[in-house]
Amino acid sequence: MISKAALAAILATTVLSGAAASAETLRLSHNTGDTTTWHKGAEKFGELLSEKTDGAYDVRVFPNAQLSGGDQMKQAEMVGRGALDLVVTSAINVTPLVPEMAVFSLPYLYANYAQVDATTQGAPAKLLEDILREKGIEVLAWGENGFREVTNNVRPIKTPEDMKGLNMRVAGPMYIDVMNALGANPQQMQWGETMTALQQGVVDGQENPIGAVIIPQQVFEVQKHLTAWHYSYDPIFLGVSTEVWADLDADTQEMMRAAATEAMEYQREITREGTAEGIAFLRDKGMEVYEPSDEELTAFREATKPAFDTWAAKVGTDIVGSFQDAIAATPAN
Repeated sequence: MISKAALAAILATTVLSGAAASAETLRLSHNTGDTTTWHKGAEKFGELLSEKTDGAYDVRVFPNAQLSGGDQMKQAEMVGRGALDLVVTSAINVTPLVPEMAVFSLPYLYANYAQVDATTQGAPAKLLEDILREKGIEVLAWGENGFREVTNNVRPIKTPEDMKGLNMRVAGPMYIDVMNALGANPQQMQWGETMTALQQGVVDGQENPIGAVIIPQQVFEVQKHLTAWHYSYDPIFLGVSTEVWADLDADTQEMMRAAATEAMEYQREITREGTAEGIAFLRDKGMEVYEPSDEELTAFREATKPAFDTWAAKVGTDIVGSFQDAIAATPAN
């Protein structure tokens, strides 16, 4: 005969097993490694969603664009047609699908984080969310890749002329135009291939944010020079397939958005902390770091203006104007 204690244990195990079995698994893809703030933000979202829904959802996080065959540009498109549930990706990676997403990364658009937040956390970002919704992606919250800095193994970058002839890995079409304007030789390449290409000298350099990519992906181990030119900002977003979204009741939608908002707040915080500490860290690791003067940054801004104008035209005056108005209303310092 089974004791009451044993029966209680069996019932408890059965209940827990049933809860685990009933949890719906959602697949989340992102295109960086599992040491990055992207990954940490994605995992935080999974934890929070499970907590808020009493274990009804289990989010499996897949780094390095594993679910799209390593193609970081393809992830958003897959979410849009319902082949993936969730994505964390950066705005620049979505420009082949939605060219307007390039607005965030127009060269030298922003001067500081306050201006960034006025757009990504304010009304201007809603314009992009509307477009992405039409493409099958519901944006849940905006996070941060950060201000992109340039690294290379050839020479310090102090002037636009120093970029001439360098073979530079880039992530998306707009950065091809930026590098061409500077006289560099851009090569669009998946992030998963980039570290090997840098090690082997296939490319001379790359450009990425310090806190989100350069430090956690240990770019400092394969690159000698870094210039903190803050030439372009790149946000990330956490998005869900509109097919998944439409199947959720209003309460679950609210919980999912709340989990995403909290997770991306955490992700922005740790990214900015890593960036703030990053220059000293990279110097300690042996990188030669150059911080341009205001006059030198003006020269870079002028040199990249053709790319700004080209992509501002593609984005459209309404969207660009909305961003510029929000930035103008936010102090530069």
